[in-house]
Amino acid sequence: MSIGANELRPNRGATHSKKRVGRGNSSGQGTYAGRGLKGQKSRSGKKLPYDAFTGGQFPVSRSFHSLRGFNNKWRVPFQPVNVEALDRFPAGSTVTPEILREAGILKHLNEPVKILGEGGLTHSLNVSAHRFSESAKAKIEAAGGTVTLLAKESETKES
Repeated sequence: MSIGANELRPNRGATHSKKRVGRGNSSGQGTYAGRGLKGQKSRSGKKLPYDAFTGGQFPVSRSFHSLRGFNNKWRVPFQPVNVEALDRFPAGSTVTPEILREAGILKHLNEPVKILGEGGLTHSLNVSAHRFSESAKAKIEAAGGTVTLLAKESETKES
């Protein structure tokens, strides 16, 4: 037996009727009607502009950015790949970001790739990437391989 969307109902007690405040003391929400005593928020009429309104001082939302440290909007995030991860490829093969993606080493091709020097390399490879650390470059060349720098996509689009 299947249930259609028209037969779905909220659980018992999940829905409540709207609380009618300010309708006298016998209603249970009389006198101040849940608004407390005096002040701007107890008055009727126009509401405050937003929840974080602080009464004309410097808005809290504008002061938060200074608490979270420096955020460099020009930072280019790189996907790191260690030299030891390249050791799985056969000797003399060419390793590109596309091949790294197919091998499951990279998650995607949206960000440039940087080869880092963690681990060792036992055979020669022709490695192409956007950046290399000095130690990674030295290890690849010491194993008899070559290093090729790829142009960033932003550089190729501009020219």
